[in-house]
Amino acid sequence: MKKRLQTFIVCLLTILIVAGVTQVPNKAYAQDDLNVQANAAILVDADSGKILYEKNADKALGIASMSKMLTEYILLKAIKEDKVSWDQKVTVDNYVYKVSQRRDLSNVPLRKGAQYTIKELYQAMAIYSANAATIAIAETLAGSETNYLKMMNKQAKELGLTDYKFVNATGLNNRDLDGMQPKGTSPTAENEMSARSVAKLAYHLVTDFPDSLKTTSIPKLKFRAGTDDEIDMQNWNWMLPSLVYGEKGVDGLKTGTTDFAGYCFTGTAKRNGMRIITVVMNAKGSDGDGYKARFTETKKMMDYAFNNYSLKTIYAKNSAVKNHKTIPVENGKDKTANIVTNSPLKLPVKNGEENMYKPVFTLDKTKLNKDGKLVAPAKKGTAVGTLSVQYKNGTDYGYLYGKKSSGVKLVTKDEVEKANWFVRMMRGIGGLFSNMWNSTVGSWF
Repeated sequence: MKKRLQTFIVCLLTILIVAGVTQVPNKAYAQDDLNVQANAAILVDADSGKILYEKNADKALGIASMSKMLTEYILLKAIKEDKVSWDQKVTVDNYVYKVSQRRDLSNVPLRKGAQYTIKELYQAMAIYSANAATIAIAETLAGSETNYLKMMNKQAKELGLTDYKFVNATGLNNRDLDGMQPKGTSPTAENEMSARSVAKLAYHLVTDFPDSLKTTSIPKLKFRAGTDDEIDMQNWNWMLPSLVYGEKGVDGLKTGTTDFAGYCFTGTAKRNGMRIITVVMNAKGSDGDGYKARFTETKKMMDYAFNNYSLKTIYAKNSAVKNHKTIPVENGKDKTANIVTNSPLKLPVKNGEENMYKPVFTLDKTKLNKDGKLVAPAKKGTAVGTLSVQYKNGTDYGYLYGKKSSGVKLVTKDEVEKANWFVRMMRGIGGLFSNMWNSTVGSWF
């Protein structure tokens, strides 16, 4: 009987120990748990930049036509700055014409010497991954594709991308350009980028130019409808809801395929107010079908994100932060000012981990004097710092641009009034006598 009791206790303790090990709430999601079949992958919340999963995310690999997202960004920026317009006409030169006639590449046929609008070329690039149309846009923006490489590198640096190399505007292998590749580049080179940098590019594209999704979400469109050059364009992103591997909420972004890069895809989807970005590079299906795998592996990450995370408001707008509810004021009617968040701080939070985040308070020293005080007067809503949050045990994947969230501003809740001259004078006298007393008493002892 005693032996049976001992055996029972041992078994019970074993169960409890195993349960304790397997139910640690703050354990980061292990790299192999998702088992994404690709050379590299990353999953990111598109609002906060929080990384939910990554695999080999910092190795530069071939990106193929995912390169075109950078041209989308540069073009949309140029349009915003009135450097080009949607109805601007582009005349097709010999280089663009020759590439457009390559039926083994993704293209819309363009006529030599004919004119096309920037909008037509942009739609062909974003929906149908048209290579010649992309080159035409690059030439319009920079004068030549060779010059455009400088523009690509400059923009990449400004966006904080790392681990990249650009040799052309399209993402094709240079050998497909039949000796017409940009000057100074190898005849067999291809564009490369890390999964993390691809995600950063996608993050900026959907954040800075959300209207880009109105185009990337179009499943089918006729190029030059009603003309002799009319051609059907079906979006290569087959995860759009009405296409072959359709998924709810998917509305972008860009596929890419070359022998060097393999099958790649940058996707984005929004459900229940939460938008995510996914990247898979050289996806490999168990059946050897890489074309399908880039979508099935993406679905794996999307399902994980939407099934395990929810967008939560960590701090509501006008929230006061514990231990940082006020800030000292110099020459103010009051000696302190109340500070609150100027907008909600939202994050995708894994189920059951609502309490696993701690506040991180950062003062904006440019708004304060050398003593760390806000100088009165100051308007209501004056920004004095930033509130972000950090995962408590620090073992999660962090954010695209660092280890903590980008955060929200902490601002003065009310107008900070300046004290009148009499009050300021009396405070000065009081401070003088206080200093004299401390100095005299201190000398006695």
